[in-house]
Parts: sequence; C-alpha cells; structure tokens
Amino acid sequence: MLEPLPTVRPPQRPASMLARDLPARAARDWLAAGWADFRTAPAQSLAYGGFVVALSYALLWALAASGLLYLALPAISGFLIVGPFLAIGLYALARRRAEGKTTTLRQMLLVRPAAGPQLAYAGLLLGLLVLFWLRAADLLYALFFGYAPLPGAGDALSNVFITPRGWGLLVVGSAIGGLFAAFAFALSLFAVPMLLVERRDALTALGLSFAMTTHNLRPCLYWGGIVAVGMALSAVTGLLGLSVVFPVLGYGTWHAWRAIGAAKP
Repeated sequence: MLEPLPTVRPPQRPASMLARDLPARAARDWLAAGWADFRTAPAQSLAYGGFVVALSYALLWALAASGLLYLALPAISGFLIVGPFLAIGLYALARRRAEGKTTTLRQMLLVRPAAGPQLAYAGLLLGLLVLFWLRAADLLYALFFGYAPLPGAGDALSNVFITPRGWGLLVVGSAIGGLFAAFAFALSLFAVPMLLVERRDALTALGLSFAMTTHNLRPCLYWGGIVAVGMALSAVTGLLGLSVVFPVLGYGTWHAWRAIGAAKP
C-alpha cells in the first residue's frame, strides 16, 4: 500500500528584526513629540527654521538669476530629499532634550555626528538625487512642449496650468515625482539620525533607512503624509511657514527614529 505524500508547506519566513509592528497613528505621537520639543526651545527652533527659509529663498533667487525659475516646483519637491540632512541640528536638540540637557543654537549648527565625514557623503548622494530629479523635470517639459528654447517662468507656468499639454505634464510629472519622492523619503528618513549617533558608512545607513521604512510602512506612510501637508502649508505661506513647520517635522523625525531605528528588537 502506497504511503500518502507528505503535505507541502510553504517555508516560514522569520519575522524581520527591523519591523516594530507600530500602528499608523504612531506618526501622530511623533508629531506631538516634535511640537513639544519646539515649545521647549522656541527661540532656537525659530532661528533654525529661519535659516532654512533664507536658504530656500536663496535657492529660488539663484534659479531666477539663471533663468531657471520654471524649475521652482521640482526644486521645492526636491527639498524633501535633502530636508533630513538639513535637520541634523534639530535631531541633536531633540536627543539632548531627552537626556535632560539644554542646547544652544551654536551647538545645533556645529553638531558633530558620530559618523563624521560619512554624513557629508550621504548629503552628497542625496544632493545628486535632487539634481537627477531636476534634470528629469527638465526633460519632461521638453517631451511635452518640444525641443525649443525654454520660456521664462511666467510663460512656463502658463503653459503648465492652462494648456492641455500642461495638464498632461502635471499628471505625468506628479506621478514620476511621487516615485522620486517616495524612494528618496525611504532612503533619507532614518539615515541622517543614524549617522548622527552611530559610526556607519553612508551607503549602509541609506540602505538600512530604506529597509526600516518598508518594514514599518503604515506609520512611515502616515508620517510622509504629515510631511507633505506641512510642506504644502509652507508653500501656501510663501515658505515663511517653514520657520515653524521644518523644526517641528525635524524633531518629529528624530522621535520616529527613536521608535523604529534606535529600538532594539
């Protein structure tokens, strides 16, 4: 008599050491913690945020002076890529506050990361990603409006917002830009806080950040939505809102790192 065939069972995958099983609403706790940090050090936070606003205006002025102001919208979206790198001083304040220490603005601006030059390397890689996105936006405009001398900012915005080709460009550009933003968000979300407190190389930090984000997708997506809303509010206020929004989001990102990246399995 033939023996019955053994039951074939799919291999059991071990639980990821990076998954924290956090609910989506955990992102609201990070935002609340970021606001608490802001209220604890409002002067330093506003000064730091004001520096970011001034840097943003300097970038827009450089684009206008170069005749590239039509790239302002992609440049602002690219800000999401390098934002975590610019927020390192905010991470330092949130870290020291958790240790019961006070932090001056000078300490925020002159923070020394544990990874040393690797942080600059990570910033360079993220900056190259921004340049790649700007070049992609340039090519998209050419695909929709032809290979011709690029118009001024006013004509470019008119072409985009009041013509059928412009509407198509908005749809396609938003989809491609969303992919860029999602990829860059996952790469940078935890990489910079990690390099602040740990001696790692930049590529490892970027890869681990991507893995942490994908293994904790629900709260990270929620946090990404909060960041997007904050950036939209800043844009509506002519970027002046960044003076408050950027510090709060920076502090919140540190608490996200503490909940996901720094937690031990």
